[in-house]
Amino acid sequence: MSNSSEKSDSARRRAQNHFTASEQRDTLVRREIEKERAASNAKIVKLRALRLAKEAADEAEAEKLAAAKKLEKGGKTRAKAAPRKKQPPAA
Repeated sequence: MSNSSEKSDSARRRAQNHFTASEQRDTLVRREIEKERAASNAKIVKLRALRLAKEAADEAEAEKLAAAKKLEKGGKTRAKAAPRKKQPPAA
């Protein structure tokens, strides 16, 4: 009977070793996936910050252009209105 129990123990050890190795591979894969996810999230955050900064810069530039156009338009209107001739007084 000792031969039978040795075979059983040996089979149990091999199975346990197989499952342990499988669990270790699963753990390594999970860690690698988490690393990739973290890197992807960091990239997304960086790109989002860059996009928001660009949008803010574009908006500020658009406001400057609008203000410049408004001043330019206002300046032309005033220049045309200034050279009016005086009318002679009505008698």
